[in-house]
Amino acid sequence: MKRTPSDWDSSKGIAKSILHDRVSRRKYLAGFLLVTLGWMGIGLWVLDGWLSDSAWRFIAWWAVCGVLSMILILFALYDALLAIREEKPGPR
Repeated sequence: MKRTPSDWDSSKGIAKSILHDRVSRRKYLAGFLLVTLGWMGIGLWVLDGWLSDSAWRFIAWWAVCGVLSMILILFALYDALLAIREEKPGPR
């Protein structure tokens, strides 16, 4: 009996193909950087009055910004380590 791949298996395959291809990995990293910078910019210049009205809104907004920044840093670190491993000469 042939087993069909589940959604989880398909998602893992897509993630693996993105993470192992340098070009697509850098595209996703750049896109995530733009989203994070956009989130910061909106919080600083567009919604500053709305955020300053409530301490909870302010904390929640900037907590999300912090989480996005940490994910971006981890993704960039992963990219740097993988790039080093890809460029390292193998055994001869």
